[in-house]
Amino acid sequence: MTSVARPPFPAAETTVIDVPVSDPRVKPLLRELGDEYAARYGGDARAELARYPDEEFTAPYGGVLLLLLERGEPVAGGAFRRYDATTAELKRIWTHSGHRRRGLARRVVAELEREAGARGYRRIYLTTGPRQPEARGLYLATGYTPLFDTEADPETIGPLPFEKHLHVTPCT
Repeated sequence: MTSVARPPFPAAETTVIDVPVSDPRVKPLLRELGDEYAARYGGDARAELARYPDEEFTAPYGGVLLLLLERGEPVAGGAFRRYDATTAELKRIWTHSGHRRRGLARRVVAELEREAGARGYRRIYLTTGPRQPEARGLYLATGYTPLFDTEADPETIGPLPFEKHLHVTPCT
């Protein structure tokens, strides 16, 4: 299936919402991520999606799952979970296959960073797979520091770790 670049909808038609994993609008995110992981890594890569309990992506556990909606339909999303007392770990960054190449993943990452900062996190950590050059490029382009040798063959590294320190402005 070939993706066709679509122009962005007006801002009034775009909303970001915080939802639980059980929200039916999350199903396309989970389905497409599972399909993508299986296509790139083989086997039943959906196990990666089940590695963390859903509640880790809720406020009481220090996490969040955000969806970007256009005209009420989910077109992108992502989540973070508590990694440690000062660090949020990004997970499940997704753009709908019919809406790629529009900068939506950048917007999701920015929204997650904003939300993490608002919740008191000072650092973001994440890993992406070695067969996901688009994700690697996204994180490098949005100011994440690679915690691996960028000259090495990604297949020899395994999961590619990144970090970013958030600039928290103290309230006066």
